[in-house]
Amino acid sequence: MAHKSIDNAFTAQTIKGAATDPTHAGALSFMRRLYSKDVSNADAVVWGIPFDAAVSNRPGARFGPQAIRRAAAIFDNDPQYPFQRDLFENLAVIDYGDCLLDYGNHQLTPATIEQEAAKLIANDAFLVSLGGDHFVTWPILKAHAAKYGPLALVQFDAHQDTWFDDGKRIDHGSFVARAVRDGIIDPTASIQIGIRTHAPEDCGIQILYGHDVENMSARDIVQAIETRTQGRKTYVTFDIDCLDPAYAPGTGTPVAGGPSSAKMLSVLRQLGKLDIVGADIVEVAPAYDHADITAIAGATIAMHYLGLLAEKKAAR
Repeated sequence: MAHKSIDNAFTAQTIKGAATDPTHAGALSFMRRLYSKDVSNADAVVWGIPFDAAVSNRPGARFGPQAIRRAAAIFDNDPQYPFQRDLFENLAVIDYGDCLLDYGNHQLTPATIEQEAAKLIANDAFLVSLGGDHFVTWPILKAHAAKYGPLALVQFDAHQDTWFDDGKRIDHGSFVARAVRDGIIDPTASIQIGIRTHAPEDCGIQILYGHDVENMSARDIVQAIETRTQGRKTYVTFDIDCLDPAYAPGTGTPVAGGPSSAKMLSVLRQLGKLDIVGADIVEVAPAYDHADITAIAGATIAMHYLGLLAEKKAAR
């Protein structure tokens, strides 16, 4: 067993290289990455945001980061499918842990998340955020737009999240409208994939509805995303309820008629041409999950973000 590691999340001597912890044992960080608060040498930072006070239906996404980390143990550090590589051979990644939020003062939450996100990306680290409900994307977007300018948004979701609010609400259903209104995202370069509800306003964002996605190939969807984002700096947000409840039952507002995890992972796999500057996976609510189906899908989506980044670094 000399070649095996254990508790790599806090015993690792480097932030590169695969861990070899047993899948069923060891400290749980995302993909066994070293827990660290030092981001100075990191290419990417994984960060949990355990917040669900903005939900309009079932709560529980505050437990999403824990569930996603637990599910990530299934990545047993063989070359990761479908990237055919050890993602961490040349990619330095840490698990930064979670954002500390005051559950009794939700009005402080947006600024707390935004300020910490800004700190994490200050040295150009790629931030992979684990929600939490979809409201957390709003302050994260603000931090990225402050650094990169108005962003193209690629949103995988069953909901448009374009309901109007007064700019002060803590609401997971209005952050997109707010981001358009405040110039955080450029709607002419933004696209939503998998939408299966109707909001009063589309804000000028292109929509691929659930029935569109059903009739399109993964490659067709990728081409639509590439055309829409126009080579702009892009933020990718993936609400797990984009997937049909058959593939993601553990979420707050499930909607029937969505795509499979296989199809959406195939789309993610082909987004290497995009200039993605940050990404998240949100709305995993493990209390409604079964056998970690949803958490495994969420962890795999986050792994794909890192896989695309590892490929880009290897190609330089």
